[in-house]
Amino acid sequence: MAPKVRAKPLPQQQLGVGQPPLAAVAPVASSMDDLFASLARNVKSNNHKQIVKVADQILAVAPQDIEALQCKVVALIQVGNISEALTTIDSVSKEVVDHRFHKAYCLYRQNKLGEALSTLMGLERSSNVLQLEAQILYRKGDLDACIASYEKLLQKFKIDSDEVKTNVLAAYIAGGRSSEVLALMDAMNVSPKSSFDLAYNVACVLLDKEDYTKAEELLLLARRVGQEILIEEDYNEEELEDELAPISAQLAYVQQAQGRLTESMEGYSKLLKRNPADAPSVAVALSNLAAARGSKEVSDSLKRFDKVLELKGGGRRLQFVEGLEQKLSAKQKEAIIYNYFLLLLHSNRLNQAREVVPALLETFPESDMPALLHASLLLKEGKLHKAEDILGQFTEKHPGSSRKALLLRAQAAASAGHLLRAADDINQIDDLRFKPAVLATVVALKEQGGDISGAEAVFDAAIEYWDSHMGEDKDTLELLIKEAAAFKLKHQKLQASAELFKHLSKSSSSEVRAGALIGLVCSTAVTDVGIAEMYEQQLPPLPGLSGVDAAALEQSFSASSSSVKREQTGELASLQQKSVDVHADKRKNKRKRKRKPRYPKNFDPANPGPPPDPERWLPKRERSTFRPKKKDKRAAQVRGSQGSVVRDKPGDFSSVAANGPGSAVHSKPGNSSGTKGSSTATSTSDGKSAPSTAQKSRKKGRR
Repeated sequence: MAPKVRAKPLPQQQLGVGQPPLAAVAPVASSMDDLFASLARNVKSNNHKQIVKVADQILAVAPQDIEALQCKVVALIQVGNISEALTTIDSVSKEVVDHRFHKAYCLYRQNKLGEALSTLMGLERSSNVLQLEAQILYRKGDLDACIASYEKLLQKFKIDSDEVKTNVLAAYIAGGRSSEVLALMDAMNVSPKSSFDLAYNVACVLLDKEDYTKAEELLLLARRVGQEILIEEDYNEEELEDELAPISAQLAYVQQAQGRLTESMEGYSKLLKRNPADAPSVAVALSNLAAARGSKEVSDSLKRFDKVLELKGGGRRLQFVEGLEQKLSAKQKEAIIYNYFLLLLHSNRLNQAREVVPALLETFPESDMPALLHASLLLKEGKLHKAEDILGQFTEKHPGSSRKALLLRAQAAASAGHLLRAADDINQIDDLRFKPAVLATVVALKEQGGDISGAEAVFDAAIEYWDSHMGEDKDTLELLIKEAAAFKLKHQKLQASAELFKHLSKSSSSEVRAGALIGLVCSTAVTDVGIAEMYEQQLPPLPGLSGVDAAALEQSFSASSSSVKREQTGELASLQQKSVDVHADKRKNKRKRKRKPRYPKNFDPANPGPPPDPERWLPKRERSTFRPKKKDKRAAQVRGSQGSVVRDKPGDFSSVAANGPGSAVHSKPGNSSGTKGSSTATSTSDGKSAPSTAQKSRKKGRR
């Protein structure tokens, strides 16, 4: 996306001071003379702040003085105090002075374009009025009406201002009438070398024609001329870069369009690093830089967009920052938001992207961009059917501007496995359906979807279109006929393929004729061998076969299959025997290398010592000398739930049993009365009685 237009602000009316009115009192008259003389001096020196002060002094004495009011209003506009200028205009009645032109300009500066245009309606169509009207219409995006106003201006008045001529060219470029710009420049007697603004706008014309080489030359010329002019006007380096920022952004765009992405990204980065005061150039540069990066450095690109876009209303309203909304064209705004939304998808910020969608539909109701982005979001979420429905609704409402929507819906349908539906969507795009690459895609989709007849119909329609509309482009027509004939031959449509090959046999190209004859032989060999032989005789001889006797070649293969098999078997046996002999010879000739054994360090082969333990590599538990450790029977056996306390004296568990699990009991030393009565015998699995816990404990104690 390139900043294609650059319009100059409307020049202000010159300040003028007439003779002051006669005063009734002599001292006041003397004072008024001094004030008007001071006002005249400040007007000559363009000291606008002082003009406002002197005009206020005059109006304090004569509130309805026309010239003082005019000087004050124009001076306030020049210093940028638009609100006070409007207040001053509204405070004066229309009978005293008609300030409607200045009021319309102030409203235009405040971006109240509708009010500004209605304010101009009753005024005489002077050059200033027509120029302001054209700029208001340009800002509103009504470019046809803007161009009409400029045409009236050029027809009715003799305009010598380069600024007006630059604005006229900018309007033509933005209005899609770039082809008329060069003729218009000849009519206005202007050259790209006249000013860097004109060179810039002519470069934009060449960009529309995709003549990037000449466009780059003109942009470099514009930069050089602009530097010379601005240096003469005592611009410092920072101010000079601010003025030439649009040219720098456009040069980087040209490099990007030519595929020189490294140079392009360097140009954008340098421009953004300088951070010029020209906000539209900054917005265009960061958007194009994000597009050049693609899915790389997404976080950095999103941070940069904070300088251009802001979310309002709880994050659901996407707007351009203050001062940028009025300076960007509709196409530039659309492209910037489009790139921003794609960055959200690349960074998987799907919730934020989902919140932005309603604002897009409200801001761009007639554009296909909201539908495309919404469908892309749904495809990212895996909701293929919803994406197809949204794109289908848009194509029904806007059939004339649904090219991208149909292509995206075809992609979604193909991803979902609906190949025939994808082919039908592509076929609805009239300006693409007969392009060779698109045609090949449609045929492949229909063939994979099983609709062979539909694929044939697509080929037939394309051949008819290129034969009737593109008669001079014979190469493309012959290519389509060749592919259609091969497709029909592949699917056994022999008669139809033979007709197409017969048409190709009349071509002026010998290579095409030879291929057509081969196709005719293949198409007719099944249905009519005689015709196939006739076409075969017309084939050019193959190079390198002039000395080959075809009859002898056939006789050499006339032997019976059994003899051939025996010969092959004998040859195979002889080859195998030769292979065996060769391998035997190799084995005989191969000698084993004797290597000296390597012993461990300090090992004496004469006195090797005792043999190593044969069980040295076995685990210890598997060796014959392994003896497992016995368990300590005296170890206390803790039973009960977690938290119970066991007595220090082994064997006394009666207190725990009496108080229940989990209780803590403290026993006196030597008190065994609780264990005596609780000792019982339990039966084991073999019928023998096992000693109780108390008995076991007493035995342990006696040991």
